[in-house]
Amino acid sequence: MPMDKRYFVGLMSGTSADAIDAVLVEPGNPPHLLASHSVAIPPQLRAQIHALSLPGTNEIDRLGSLDIELAELFARAVHELLQSASCHAGQIAAIGSHGQTIRHRPPQHNDPTYTGKTFTLQIGDPNTLAQLTGITTVADFRRRDMAAGGQGAPLVPAFHRTLFTVPGDGKDRVIVNIGGMANITWLGKEGSVMGFDTGPGNVLMDAWTQLHRQQPFDRDGVWAASGNIDSRLLNTLLEHPFFSLPAPKSTGREEFNLPWLEKALHKLPLPLSATDIQATLLALTVKTIAQPTHNLSHSAKEVILCGGGAYNRELLGHLRNELPNDTVCTSQDKGIAPEWIEAMAFAWLAEQTLNRRPGNLCAVTGARQEVILGGVYYA
Repeated sequence: MPMDKRYFVGLMSGTSADAIDAVLVEPGNPPHLLASHSVAIPPQLRAQIHALSLPGTNEIDRLGSLDIELAELFARAVHELLQSASCHAGQIAAIGSHGQTIRHRPPQHNDPTYTGKTFTLQIGDPNTLAQLTGITTVADFRRRDMAAGGQGAPLVPAFHRTLFTVPGDGKDRVIVNIGGMANITWLGKEGSVMGFDTGPGNVLMDAWTQLHRQQPFDRDGVWAASGNIDSRLLNTLLEHPFFSLPAPKSTGREEFNLPWLEKALHKLPLPLSATDIQATLLALTVKTIAQPTHNLSHSAKEVILCGGGAYNRELLGHLRNELPNDTVCTSQDKGIAPEWIEAMAFAWLAEQTLNRRPGNLCAVTGARQEVILGGVYYA
């Protein structure tokens, strides 16, 4: 790496909490991915993260300890990334760390048991991360948008605009990020941008696969493909009020989880096989992505998938069937592997923050104004 250039590191750990994705990014328009690295989150740590996403006992002590432990793992991801890229910490302008979301209570959330103020909380202590890496760290991106009246999410659409807009090509594009949750970004050919969460991406499928097959996910959707979609269960799941909310909207594991699925299953007159339930969960993800994508525009458009769900061949096939007039591809076809785009977004957001530029889009989050996101923790 040239010693006279400055780069950014982006860190992302999503709803699935399966790994920390770390990227080295050269700033520009668009930014350029130089290197990437992933560190698996150990199963016991993942279980602690998932447990904190729902109310429980002794939460403050559990949160405080996990906050530091995750920061240490984030720091390890940064060290290993830089080592693999032959890059020195002094060449990094900043780390942009999304952190690990453990609770998300946006406006219009659907949990009647919670009656407090809206908030969002990501952990992975940036003080510890800056101290262990010796690199200025930008973190806690979501809360400033929420303070300005926004949902705090999704934040990636602003980066999607930078990365995927091709001026003057006359194409409408929809970027579909399928992580634990799924969200879409609309990039209109006339320059309009909007985006919102659509509901569960991989979260329910992964949890069901772990429960019944002791595997972290259904590779290529092979298990789902062996089952039959149950229309009764699918229609019951689609009754969740989140799906009928207007944008802007965001959601998380607080609303879409195994206890919610179990309640839906209890409403059915006859039990279903675990395989058919998996097939139906895949159909739920597809339907709740395809319908709003179609509603954005009935004319032909380019649909670009990113996130881990882009590798699910069964899901990709079903989505193409649901959107027959659209060109459905993955970001790999655009030269960027699907799993790195979110981490790149937080490297870009860190650059925005250091340059005192806003990082949110009011049309996406519903914030009253564009604001500079995140806190800066200097090396």
